[in-house]
This record gives sequence, C-alpha cells and structure tokens, in this order.
Amino acid sequence: MYLDEKNEWRPPERRSRPSPPQITERQQRVLGWLIMANVVGLLVAPVGGASIIHAVSLWFTS
Repeated sequence: MYLDEKNEWRPPERRSRPSPPQITERQQRVLGWLIMANVVGLLVAPVGGASIIHAVSLWFTS
C-alpha cells in the first residue's frame, strides 16, 4: 500500500446539507387533523366492524 508522506492529496471539502423545508402552519393543522382522525378511527373501527359482522351473521342465521 502506498503511503503519502508528503501529504499532497487533500480530501474534498464537505458540503453542508441544506436544511429540509419546514411545513407551513396550515400544513401543520391539516396534519394534526389527519392524525386525530386516524386515532379516532383506531378506536371506533373495531366496534363498527364487529357490529357489521354481527349483523351479517344474524342475517344469515335467521
């Protein structure tokens, strides 16, 4: 392996990364509403799904 004792080669300068774009206040509100809708859906959907399955099973057994 070659050892550069004169230190002639320098690595390129590191470029700084541009900061990611920030979301606007309106986008934050929309994102908050979407998260809340998903949380409510997580709590309500199992009850609704169980009700529909129960209704269908009663419809076929009657």
